[in-house]
Parts: sequence; structure tokens; C-alpha cells
Amino acid sequence: MSQQVPPAPSAPRGRVRRVLPLLIAAWLVLEIWLLTVVAEATSWFAVLLLLLGGLLLGGWLIKRAGLKAISAAIEQSRQPQSQQPQTGTSMTVLAGLLLMLPGFLSDVLGLSLIFPPTRALWRALGRRFATTALRSTAPVGADPLADAVRLQEQIRIHRPDGKVIQGEVVDPAQPSGPNTDYRPPING
Repeated sequence: MSQQVPPAPSAPRGRVRRVLPLLIAAWLVLEIWLLTVVAEATSWFAVLLLLLGGLLLGGWLIKRAGLKAISAAIEQSRQPQSQQPQTGTSMTVLAGLLLMLPGFLSDVLGLSLIFPPTRALWRALGRRFATTALRSTAPVGADPLADAVRLQEQIRIHRPDGKVIQGEVVDPAQPSGPNTDYRPPING
């Protein structure tokens, strides 16, 4: 007697679709409110300078992360046997993007991605979130990493419209030309 595995619930995806616009709206309202509070405490000119400073710092961080990624790629191409180095560029680019967004809440979040202690915290939270998200979408007892790899291969192999193209596999090692083994059928 085989034991059937119950299907994974798909409710979290629907919840995220409903809650995400509300979270974005709340974020924007909070950013605008913080801008007005800081402007009342200092001046609008100081707020403008702070926003401009965040824009410049974010751009510099993204440029630095890009140069670091390029130099790591060049080093990897020189020594293909070595493991790919961990450059941390994705966190730096995200920090730069958050700093470039106008608002103080996004600036604080971006600065927390720059400093090593808080960066390690964010990295640990991201890993935890990724593993729980993979486990919640996989059937009970399945390997989430293997399922993710299979899904990625399916996405790469199949066309987006779902069409199957019939064809013949051509081996480039075989010489192309007329088939000399062909003999017409004998009618007789």
C-alpha cells in the first residue's frame, strides 16, 4: 500500500499578492511623513542635501560593487580551477539602490546592508527565508533544492508558449552529405 503525499498549500502566494500593495503604500506614507518631520526639525534645504548625499553614496556603492564583480570575474577567468570568490556585491548593489531611493527609511535600510554586523544579520535572515519558502512550496519529504533545480531546468528547456517543436537531432561530428546507404525499394 503506497502512501500518498498531500499537496503543498498555495495560500502564501495569494496572501503576498494581497498584502504587498498595502505594504508598499504604507512604506511610501511613512517615507513622506519622515521627510516632513525632518524638514520641520531642520529645513527643506537640509532634507534636499541629505537626499542628494544618499543618491551620490548609492551611486558610488553600485559603481564600486560593479568594479569588484568585474575584477572577480577576471580573476576567475585567469584561474578557472579556483572556486568562485564571495564578493558580496549583491548586498552592496541592493544597499546602493536603497540609498538612491528618496526617503530616510530606505536610507537606514541601505546603510544597514553596508556595515558587516548588520549585513551578516540580513544574510542570515535571507537564508532562513529562502529555506522556509522552498520548504513550504515543496511536498512533504521532498528535497527543496532538487525541486528548485528541476524547475529551473524545465524553464530553460521548454518554450514559454508550451509548444513542442518536432525535429531531428543533427550530430555535427557526422559528415553531412548524401546518404550513400539508401537503396530504392524493389517493385516486382
